[in-house]
Amino acid sequence: MFKAADLFDLAQTEHAALFDGCHYAWEALKKIDAYLAKVAWQTSPKAFPGAMIGERVIIGEGTVIEPGAMIKGPAIIGKNCQIRHNAYIRENVIIGDGCVIGNSSELKNALLFNGCQVPHFNYIGDSVLGYKAHTGAGVICSNLKSLPGNVTLMVEGKPLDTGLRKFGALIGDNAEVGCNSVLNPGSVIGCGATIYPGVSWRGFLPANNIAKNKADVEVVVKRSRS
Repeated sequence: MFKAADLFDLAQTEHAALFDGCHYAWEALKKIDAYLAKVAWQTSPKAFPGAMIGERVIIGEGTVIEPGAMIKGPAIIGKNCQIRHNAYIRENVIIGDGCVIGNSSELKNALLFNGCQVPHFNYIGDSVLGYKAHTGAGVICSNLKSLPGNVTLMVEGKPLDTGLRKFGALIGDNAEVGCNSVLNPGSVIGCGATIYPGVSWRGFLPANNIAKNKADVEVVVKRSRS
């Protein structure tokens, strides 16, 4: 259930080779650096006034980079993407075709399949987002646990060592993560699953399941200040 094919349509990325030889999908995260090191870098044929773009960056045809965006590189950005004002794309990022990276969203060591939307105030660190995965405003993929040691994932009540000190989330194809949710380190969200707004999630959410915040909201009458 944690293999790449369990979570992602590998036809929806030009970089499926990252998962070759991986038993668990998260193992691809430690291969991104070496994968990008083999790229024959070329200068983008189009200038993007007001944007700061590093030397090792490939930008696909039809992609728009708005003023104020910063792309450090190495990074590959696909075709027909929107990289909006104040987006911050750090080292080792691969973005598919038709993706949206929005205002004040930060990405680092991440792979995004085609059609992903990370549109508002998001942090995507050491994570893989599947085809048409969507994160609402303020969603955080926390990638470093507070205590020492590698990130673990609970499987059948037992912790599984991922072998990664930094590991944010795997978000499956067509999954939806609601506004202001936090995905704690090592979260795996199955295909078509939904996390409601404001949920702090940890662990594995199976495909087509919904995680709801059960906290009750109490409504009371305001006291007068006479």
